[in-house]
Amino acid sequence: MHLMNPRIAMAGLLCVVALRAWTQGQDAEGCKDHPLVSRYPGSVITECRASEFDEVTLPLGKTDDDRIPAKKLQLEGKVTRIAYTAPAHRSALEIYRNYEMAFKSAGFEVLFSCVNNDGCGAKGPTLWAAQGGEDWAWSSGQRYLSAKLSRSDGDSYVSLHVGQDANDNGDPVVLYIVESKAMDQGLVNVDAAALGNDIARTGHTAVYGIYFDTGKADVKPESDAALKEIAKLLQQDSSLRLYVVGHTDNVGALAGNMDLSRRRGDAVVKVLTTQYSVAAARLLAEGDGPIAPVASNDTEEGRAKNRRVELVKQ
Repeated sequence: MHLMNPRIAMAGLLCVVALRAWTQGQDAEGCKDHPLVSRYPGSVITECRASEFDEVTLPLGKTDDDRIPAKKLQLEGKVTRIAYTAPAHRSALEIYRNYEMAFKSAGFEVLFSCVNNDGCGAKGPTLWAAQGGEDWAWSSGQRYLSAKLSRSDGDSYVSLHVGQDANDNGDPVVLYIVESKAMDQGLVNVDAAALGNDIARTGHTAVYGIYFDTGKADVKPESDAALKEIAKLLQQDSSLRLYVVGHTDNVGALAGNMDLSRRRGDAVVKVLTTQYSVAAARLLAEGDGPIAPVASNDTEEGRAKNRRVELVKQ
């Protein structure tokens, strides 16, 4: 059987980490390698699971007795877990080093790594135990790595755990891939009653159903459903007056984002007054740019949350 040498291929969502790929045995039904990271040669997939959008905590430090990492990073996005059994007579170190070198060659930044229970924490982080139930108390040895790949379409994170099998029957390898992404929108409709309840409770509400092209302030046609509910809210409460406040992420210059957010607020007011018969005196446009975020701008999903229009009671 011909074995290919490890190589790296960088091409969008194509395989950016490519280890020598061949398999022995049967993979678990419905399971396959993630397109971002292939398997150590000869490994077999024993289990896999994926969620299109979930919230997880990436361990960045040794876990304590309560299984809480000393440092951690909260992530949202698509989460994939793949468990492998590596071929017999291969050490955890050899498997780990192959992945580590491939990650680094592909441009990943190593965020945390550890060796054995003294460095990693014998009980393992709560997240991984809850997600997959893998055993972190490998008396023969274990290695762990978490890393980040910065990408224009959203950052990707990997979590690699390799345990040493005492009987040399094949080491367990557990790989997590977290692809930061904004959650699918349009699945929950904007509702006038919900907007009114938020405003009554907190004095403001965020509207994510109003859409603009990147860097532009023209309200897109697919915003109609949300705008109709805002108009309905104002019709139901004739005394309600609102600030319509545009918000942006922090990509680009501050002055440009402040101007863009104000123009987006103006655009929403214009559509509401000209197309939905809302009295202009009841609305006042403002723009806060990136200075009032509701999430971290370090990830794409956070930036997506920050790009919004808020209705604030005057």
